[in-house]
This record gives sequence, structure tokens and C-alpha cells, in this order.
Amino acid sequence: MIKVESAIATLVKNNVEFVIVGGIAITAHGSAYITKDLDFCYLRSKENLKNIVSALASFKPRPRGFPENLPYIFDETTLQNATNFTFETELGDIDLLGEVAGIGNFVEVEASSILMDLFDYKVKVLSIEGLILAKRAAGRPKDLLVLPELEAMQESLKNQDAE
Repeated sequence: MIKVESAIATLVKNNVEFVIVGGIAITAHGSAYITKDLDFCYLRSKENLKNIVSALASFKPRPRGFPENLPYIFDETTLQNATNFTFETELGDIDLLGEVAGIGNFVEVEASSILMDLFDYKVKVLSIEGLILAKRAAGRPKDLLVLPELEAMQESLKNQDAE
């Protein structure tokens, strides 16, 4: 299970530009959805890649399912050479997404995010509308199963705004 508070704290303290997406974002909006990892979309600038490495290196990230006997170097060059990563870390599973299906890159994801207080930190979280787009685009059974709840949450917000 992911140590969400510790993961968010280290990202914020290292000035990482990120937006929480996926299950933690769904939970932040009030769902009882259970997830085992932290998914975040990140800005792919050189400075931000350096900040991500500073934030996460001490937690020994390795690609999920990567053979333990093979060496793996977690650094800015590694992060520059791909876009999306699924890591096992001492904090739990963390997915770094340079792009989110149905939305786009960090700039587009950030535009579809809202600022929330999580564990006394102000962090960007993908909006319910953004989550609906991303889950539809991903199309996996687990993503499609959460759509009715997200759509109900969206409807509830619209009704609150109308009052």
C-alpha cells in the first residue's frame, strides 16, 4: 500500500511540478475508491526531472516487475528517455505520467486540475471532469467501473452550483 502522505510531502518539499491523477485523485474528491498506488502527471522540464529524482531517489525506485538482479539507474537521463513510468518504491507503487490518456501532457492536465488541501499541503488534483475523460480513454475494466460514481459526483456538483 502506498504511503500517500509521505509521497506527497516529499514531492512538495522538493518543488516537483505535478498533478495527482488516478485513484488518489478520485479519493480526494470524496469517493471510497481504494487504490494501491499514487499516480501523478509531471512536467517534463529538465529542472522538474531533477526535482523528481531528488524527491524519490532515496526511496529506491525500480520499474515494477523489473528483475531484481539487473541494475537500474534512476536519474534525469532515465526520465528523459521515456514518458510514463510504473515504479516500486519504499513508499509503495508510484506511477509517473508525462501524459494522461484522454487529456494530454502536463500543461493540459494542469489546466484540468483544481487546488486541494491534502495532508496540510496545497496540491493540484485532476478535476472530476478530467478524471471522467481519463478513465473513459483508458478503457480498462477497473476504470470503467468507477465512471458511474464519478458521473454522479459531477452531477451533484452541478446541482450544488445551480442552487
